[in-house]
Amino acid sequence: MRMFIDPLAVYLHRDPIDFRVGIDGLAARVEQEMALSPLTGALFLFTNRRRDRVKILYWDQTGFALWLKRLEAARFAWPRKVTEAVLTLSEDQLQWLLAGYDITLMKPHPSLVYQRVS
Repeated sequence: MRMFIDPLAVYLHRDPIDFRVGIDGLAARVEQEMALSPLTGALFLFTNRRRDRVKILYWDQTGFALWLKRLEAARFAWPRKVTEAVLTLSEDQLQWLLAGYDITLMKPHPSLVYQRVS
């Protein structure tokens, strides 16, 4: 699932929230619980207790937008065993999460830095 925007950053709220909360409530959570500004153009991800839905909040310079995805027969592999309340994701990790992968298990190979070839 490809997003139609190019986000500056992607932040994931670790703990599930009450999904009756709308744009104003989510923007307040970003400021109060995540200690971030919701007006930066970043994406802010939230899930519900059953982890079958994701809400993504973002500011597009003209107003807030809210995106919702509901799974019909599965659950999102939402990171739980992390100590940080807010996780910073790459765009690849966002795509993996939305596709159903457990992003805590998916780690790239370490970068190698060499000075010479021979």
